[in-house]
Amino acid sequence: MKMHRINYLMVLLVWIGFYSCKTEPSKFSIENPIDQMQLSRIDSMPNLPNPFKIMDFKNLAKGFDSLVFDDTQTGEYWPLIWKDDSRKNFNQETFGIYTAMGDLRQGPDHNNGIFHESLATIGSVFGATLVGIDKSNQNGKNYVSMLKNYFNSDTNWNIVMNNTCPEVALLGGGYARDWWYDVYPNVLFYGLANFYPEEKDFSKIMRSVADKFYEADSVMAGNYAHSYFNYAKLEPEDNWICKQEDAAAGHAYVLYSAYQKFHNPKYLKGAKSSLEALLSQTDNRFYEILMPFGAYVAARLNAEEGTNYDYTKILDWTFNGTPDCREGWGVLVGNWNGYDISGIVGSTVDHGGFGFLMNTYDAMWPLVPMVRYDQRYASAIGKWMLNASNALKLFYPYEIADEHQTIPEQKQYTKGVIAYEGLIKKAHFEAYEHLEAPIAIGDGPHWVKGNPDVSQFSVYGSGHVGIAGSIISKTNVENILQLNLLATDFYRDDAFPSFLYYNPNPEVKEVTISVGEKHLKIYDAIKRSFIAENVKNNFTFTIAKEQASLLVMVSQDAIISEKNGKLYANGVIIDYRYSSAK
Repeated sequence: MKMHRINYLMVLLVWIGFYSCKTEPSKFSIENPIDQMQLSRIDSMPNLPNPFKIMDFKNLAKGFDSLVFDDTQTGEYWPLIWKDDSRKNFNQETFGIYTAMGDLRQGPDHNNGIFHESLATIGSVFGATLVGIDKSNQNGKNYVSMLKNYFNSDTNWNIVMNNTCPEVALLGGGYARDWWYDVYPNVLFYGLANFYPEEKDFSKIMRSVADKFYEADSVMAGNYAHSYFNYAKLEPEDNWICKQEDAAAGHAYVLYSAYQKFHNPKYLKGAKSSLEALLSQTDNRFYEILMPFGAYVAARLNAEEGTNYDYTKILDWTFNGTPDCREGWGVLVGNWNGYDISGIVGSTVDHGGFGFLMNTYDAMWPLVPMVRYDQRYASAIGKWMLNASNALKLFYPYEIADEHQTIPEQKQYTKGVIAYEGLIKKAHFEAYEHLEAPIAIGDGPHWVKGNPDVSQFSVYGSGHVGIAGSIISKTNVENILQLNLLATDFYRDDAFPSFLYYNPNPEVKEVTISVGEKHLKIYDAIKRSFIAENVKNNFTFTIAKEQASLLVMVSQDAIISEKNGKLYANGVIIDYRYSSAK
């Protein structure tokens, strides 16, 4: 009997211990869901876009990398990579990647091999890195280090630029200085550098860029109404190109990233000043790609620094389409001859609508992790991502019917990894006027001799596929995606795995996901409640119709606590808005 009593006692103690562990998080379950903010442009997108197919973006990114970075590839227009030994800015060999297939401005035999764009090279290295490829040691080459040549020290601009020397843009296409081309390469560089913190000279370059952006913001003192900024002279300048006030969003992103990396308070000051310059605008000045980065920075500053920026208008500006200089630039909504094209980024008015591949991929980068800092936009961003992810297939020549593309007879040259850059409602070239929408087409002028023009296949835009590849995974429900909120959330504190799910269906859905072999407790940051404990392997949860779930995978033994309105697990924030009223 004595042994039986001991066994009963042990069972009782185990049961009490398990019960207390299982119910402990209930003390931190408000059960008062966060109200969801609506964005009218997203509201007008379909819940169930059709025809529906989500490509395997991660494998597509890996395929792009394996072919484009292989200089032994054969066939017309291949290889797409070449050596550049001009040693601009840094005394080292670098490389170029064609902007578009067959681009007659580029390659080892044109313009001394020095005309290549960081949008293609940094973008492709960044995209590959995002899906797990180490580009600092690939087949004996350090492609990461070679990107230092875009740091324009020879001109005293001392920022990362789209070319290794500014005058090469004039050789390549007659461009004037265009501010986003000067700012965005630095955003890309900071994104890439997040993964290679020990790369030689990178910290020095990043400090220089942040210092230049801080000084530029100080000089402009809130007035970003210029075509570009001369970072050598530290003077704003103007030309025939639009005033680009949303360059302030790019400054803010770089400066806040620099603050997180270097902890210099002046960078935080500069990030706030740049963002406030953007927020002070009364009109939508979305020009190319930088605007949504302002929303991400605002959400992080509110969450991490205790600011209270109302940035809904930045999101409206991003999606709605600007009425100003670049009329209609925003996010497209529509169904063209039975094809839902909603979600792609570009002109909402040009020839009935003209969306672009790179811009759509790159908008995912700031907008998805933004939700982690402000879950009020979870449903809106989840719905947009479903539409955008579905529409992206229409850019790829093996995914859209031949009768809806300009040069289907040449798609074999893409080797299945290069897409058209544009998707347009009404073709603006006479040779393609007979085609019915949606029409997969190139971007801008004809960049190769002859017609039809193979340069409509975009290498630079296709290289950014890794952004989608790192964020998007499928679940057991075809149209419910798993969106990784940490994949493009850089220079952040420690975080538990966090994922966004959106149910577009008119009924409740059960979703099953794999959570690994360690026991977890699952927190839903929209419900502000722990929804499960002691789960491992496969986990099934429900999502109400047309609603989102934001799940944080917390270690089962983590100690839960609350401080200053935030919810923590083992000192790691799992909800920035835990005690907010809405």
